[in-house]
Amino acid sequence: MSVELKYLAVVTLFTGLIWVPYILNTISVRGMMEAVGYPENPRPIAAWAARMKLGHSNAVENLVIFAGLVLVAHAAGVTNQITALASAIYFWARVVHLVSYTFAIPWIRTLAFAIGFGCQMTFAWQILS
Repeated sequence: MSVELKYLAVVTLFTGLIWVPYILNTISVRGMMEAVGYPENPRPIAAWAARMKLGHSNAVENLVIFAGLVLVAHAAGVTNQITALASAIYFWARVVHLVSYTFAIPWIRTLAFAIGFGCQMTFAWQILS
């Protein structure tokens, strides 16, 4: 398996697990019945959990782009040291983005997002050149 596909699998797994902490917070704040139901006036979850939920949404949105680019690059045989490095950097940028989003660190969050975007554009450049 290529480095790019391995990082795609790791990024996908990471994105697929992000929901666990904020759902546990929802259960602890609201109780199991309200957490699995549709309460009319739900108690708010912790601020960090609300931010993590937003970070999760952002991760899902960006996974679609990253996955598409990795798969196109793989199918086209356009994988090299640059795409391998972009994959690794993308993964760590997403980790930093989630942590900084969760703990409300604005400049780091924005920088991590921009780095991840740069990695996506690196893939696009390699595919289209």
